Amino acid sequence: MRGVGAAIGGVRSLAVAVALGLLACAPRDQGAPDTTGTRELSAQGWIDVTATLDPARTPVYEGDAPLKFDFLKDMRRGDNLTLSVYSLGAHSGTHIDAPMHFVANGAPIDLVALDPLIGAARVIDIPDSVRAIDATELNRHDWRSAKRVLFRTRSTLRGWMDSPQFHRDFAYIAPDAAQLLADAGVLLVGVDYISAEQFGAPAPRTHQILLGRRIPIVEGLDLRPVQAGDYDVIVLPLKVAGHEGAPARAILRKRTGNQRSLTP
Repeated sequence: MRGVGAAIGGVRSLAVAVALGLLACAPRDQGAPDTTGTRELSAQGWIDVTATLDPARTPVYEGDAPLKFDFLKDMRRGDNLTLSVYSLGAHSGTHIDAPMHFVANGAPIDLVALDPLIGAARVIDIPDSVRAIDATELNRHDWRSAKRVLFRTRSTLRGWMDSPQFHRDFAYIAPDAAQLLADAGVLLVGVDYISAEQFGAPAPRTHQILLGRRIPIVEGLDLRPVQAGDYDVIVLPLKVAGHEGAPARAILRKRTGNQRSLTP
């Protein structure tokens, strides 16, 4: 009986070992978070590139709605709370254009997916002398490996997103450059003034090309705090149902060689 008991004990030990091995090799629960190599998310390293909304400082595109901010109640005037009312256009300050802006039956801002708005981005410096970012100018820069492209132009160098005067001679993306970006599969395009289109253009071809390929355009970035290079970007618009654009908050974080992007 002693020999039989030893044999049974050996079988039990083998069964336990096999079961543990199977558990180790089992596929991870797809619903469980993968904490490998992650750290707690914090504000460290993030840079705010949102233009401040202020009627005294924010440029308004010619013919667009002015900014009007007021207090309905104000504790400084003796009220028991402070309560504000805002009036502004959808394309005020830093904002996102949704396909609906220039595409019939295009998606409104509340239906723009998060994927293009979060992930790796490249800030490209455009010289002060350049107004038209055309295909020739675009190809002077290393942009083809970038999924999101943000242009830092004369508008940043001159501080135009922090000046109430509207400047017609801002740098813009020409249609041939927009076509290159769209054909390369870029997910997001950004500029540092309140339009990506040439002022007075005979047709909004840049918007039509990008938005026609469901590429959101973030306009009015304040890129003074950053330089050219690779970043992570998060830019989130207000979720306004059924409209073509909305103000947004935009932040960047410099990427390093060993840093994993938020998304591709």
